[in-house]
Amino acid sequence: MKPGDRVRITTTDGSYDGILMPPEASTVILKLDTGYNIGIPTRRIKEKKVLKEYKEKKSKKSSIKQKKGLPHITLLHTGGTIASKVDYGTGGVIARFEPEELLQLFPEIRDYANITSRLVSNMWSEDMRFAHYNVLAREVEKEIKKGVQGIIITHGTDTLHYTSAALAFALENCPVPVLLVGAQRSSDRPSSDAAMNVICAARFIAETDFCGVALAMHEHVSDDTVLILPACKSRKMHASRRDAFQAINALPLARIHYHGKISLLSAHPVPSGPFALQLFKEKLKVGILRGHTNMYASQFLAFKDFDGLILEGTGIAGNVPINHIDKYTGEHKKIATAIKQLIKNGTLVAAATQTIHGRVHMDVYQTGRDMQKLGILGNKLDMTAETAFIKLAWLLSNFKKDEVASLYEQNLRGEISERQVYDSYP
Repeated sequence: MKPGDRVRITTTDGSYDGILMPPEASTVILKLDTGYNIGIPTRRIKEKKVLKEYKEKKSKKSSIKQKKGLPHITLLHTGGTIASKVDYGTGGVIARFEPEELLQLFPEIRDYANITSRLVSNMWSEDMRFAHYNVLAREVEKEIKKGVQGIIITHGTDTLHYTSAALAFALENCPVPVLLVGAQRSSDRPSSDAAMNVICAARFIAETDFCGVALAMHEHVSDDTVLILPACKSRKMHASRRDAFQAINALPLARIHYHGKISLLSAHPVPSGPFALQLFKEKLKVGILRGHTNMYASQFLAFKDFDGLILEGTGIAGNVPINHIDKYTGEHKKIATAIKQLIKNGTLVAAATQTIHGRVHMDVYQTGRDMQKLGILGNKLDMTAETAFIKLAWLLSNFKKDEVASLYEQNLRGEISERQVYDSYP
């Protein structure tokens, strides 16, 4: 028996069929047909049988026939779970599908568009940096210049909402739809959401006049609908569920019924001028600091050489502890001094609320009013901390610091709602 073989393991409790994974100490690991792994202690094994030997297949690249009358969509591949498969050397999944293999996985996509597919990078989304946003933006620009009708970017889900916001800001007046698509379950699992997300994204591009950046992800855990979500007002809300992504303080842009109708749910920004790239400064330092109880001034001073800082504070005002109210809170006075020193030294500091839903109101409580006196931005804004982080970095990359404070509080890419959309709360 070797890793990759399909085997049957009979134990004192029953038998299990699956793919043999690399063993661990005193344990046999099987990948079951459900896609999940199971560990079986060797002491419980009564019999082992090879059902089918593993033979690595060499994929053949086949030419893709184009159909007349269909729009041309480019699929830019960056890796992530949507393009992952079992690595029998490690026992996990890796992002290693070639673009041609993706099209073999999603053949139905060719009913809606002529597809070209190419690899941009092959990485997990947690490894993204500002430089990668620039790489993606330039690749999108190349495709727009070729005259494509739309672009689908496959991307890992963990930072999908960061990248969608980054591209929304970097691609000014984007004249074509750019949909970021991920998957919560890898493509080699029966429960994968990859195919449906990609196919529905292609349908949305082919059958609507949408322009700009958005996400396409499952609406429910079942395979019935996919939502088109706004690029700057969405967030990953669950670690593993297929309906992990939700619109925050906003409604989805559209609902796509698999093999059914497309329903438009809310308006989206439209291009108002010529297309242009406005990229990120790759060496820029911007951070996010989450507020909590028992904080210390040194936590804030750790950002003393940063260009910008988002304070993900508590409650309606995005509060951080700056009130010296008794003998136990002397450190809070030091925190206020530290924030003041950061701002004096040129770090732009803005508040967001860790409640996720809702709007920052720094006028409600004295703490919020004192935060404003220190020079903290963000009052009356409803951006998520992630979008606030991306926006601040983008503004610092493209404008002078004396302009950034004013622009930060303006709605530039649909990232700020003029009024609360109450139906958007789950």
